[in-house]
Amino acid sequence: MALLARSQDFTDKDFDALRLRLVRLVQSVFPEWTDFHVASFGNLLVELYAFVGDVVTYYQDAQARESRITTATQRKNLLALVKLLGYRPKGAQAATADVVFSLVSPLNADVRIPKGTVVSTTAVANPLRFELLDDVTIPAGANPPQATGTVEQSEAQEERFASTSLPNQQFALHETPFLDGSATVTAADGAYLEVPNFLSSRASDRHFTVLVDQNDRATLRFGNGLEGVTPAGTVVVAYKTGGGTKGNVDAGTLRKLEGSFTDAAGHPVTVSVTNPAAASGGVDRESLAQIRRLAPASIRVLTRTVAREDFEIHALGVPGVARALMLTSNEDRAIDENSGILFVVPQGGGVPSTALKQQVLEQVTVVYPCTLTFDIVVQAPVFRTIDLRAEVALRQGANAVVVAAAIRRALVSLFAVSLPDGTPNPQVDFGFNLKKSSGDVAAEIPFSELFDVVAEVPGVRKVHEQSFLPADDVKLDVREFPALGTVTLFDLDSGRAL
Repeated sequence: MALLARSQDFTDKDFDALRLRLVRLVQSVFPEWTDFHVASFGNLLVELYAFVGDVVTYYQDAQARESRITTATQRKNLLALVKLLGYRPKGAQAATADVVFSLVSPLNADVRIPKGTVVSTTAVANPLRFELLDDVTIPAGANPPQATGTVEQSEAQEERFASTSLPNQQFALHETPFLDGSATVTAADGAYLEVPNFLSSRASDRHFTVLVDQNDRATLRFGNGLEGVTPAGTVVVAYKTGGGTKGNVDAGTLRKLEGSFTDAAGHPVTVSVTNPAAASGGVDRESLAQIRRLAPASIRVLTRTVAREDFEIHALGVPGVARALMLTSNEDRAIDENSGILFVVPQGGGVPSTALKQQVLEQVTVVYPCTLTFDIVVQAPVFRTIDLRAEVALRQGANAVVVAAAIRRALVSLFAVSLPDGTPNPQVDFGFNLKKSSGDVAAEIPFSELFDVVAEVPGVRKVHEQSFLPADDVKLDVREFPALGTVTLFDLDSGRAL
């Protein structure tokens, strides 16, 4: 009996390929069966098995894809995979802003704005709510009658759970999105401390761990009596929800104050509020692309900071840090021996805040200790501002305003610190890394790269090369990070500014 030869193409797994394979197999056994395009019971069976094979191979491919860090597309699966490496992705961080509370005129009694007072944006639909972190008092007789406080784009939550006194208890919090590090737990035997795991916990240690799922819902887990105490009675969990880059609102947008207020004598008062500066510090949770990049790197550094690259890896683990570069005397002779400078660029670019630099310093010296005799300083990079000038000829019918806006967007995208998925933009980097990738050749931003970005924008017919600035490759020092400056555009045909 003639049988079909073994197939060597292991990618033919869809319905059409499987049906064709089955038809050929049937033909090799039953040569007289020639009509495979009529609605017969035999053809029904052939297509039924092809359909089942198509479904089975789809799930096989999906399982293979979701079982690897580099290819997993479902956040739930990726979280489970990186958990095997001991890596916990960073959640969202809440933005904060300094706000000024004001009275119409000075009063003879203090006015207290209590902690937890809600300040929000004036948007009619879905306003962003910020909570006051500490009590603020406008002193009696103050002129001007105002005081400053700090608000956070978060909402305080509290839940109570009845302990079963069993080992390895777990309590799932109801509100989302959970803010990392915000949970405080108390029980009848006292306060509990959050730890990454119970490996170092003793039987008397009141510890708990937090696991955040793909929906940003947190689950608290307690010890088993040998590694960590098993709580008893009522367990009170206070935590916060909120966070994200949406909280980085502009100056003057927090103007709505919820609640009514009185002075110390009980007389009603009218209080207004505003934020003189923009809110900052809001960071979204780690994207899938960021997790794929940072989780494997975490295996290398473990619990200490030793090598130069360790400083960079740990710095990137701080929420809000987009790029990091560590230089010592080996890479930059201007740096003293046994010391180093850690340059960090925040998400979105710009200069890192003092708070962010302090977080990074604590990360590489306390959380992941470095050598005691090694001095480390965290700084902003030396930004190399690149101003650009171009004279462009537009295609017939192109709208000058639209084309000019598209050119500027393309240049902003070229110099963006991060890609939309949160991973580093490979087109811009520190001068040290650009130089390192090309041997002893000086680090540079090629002239052709800048020129082509403008020339390839839809609607641009021609770019005048002789008048294009910068006129040559932009050289970068090892400490420098390129940043887009002013963009000046002219219509080559009319000479008018765009």
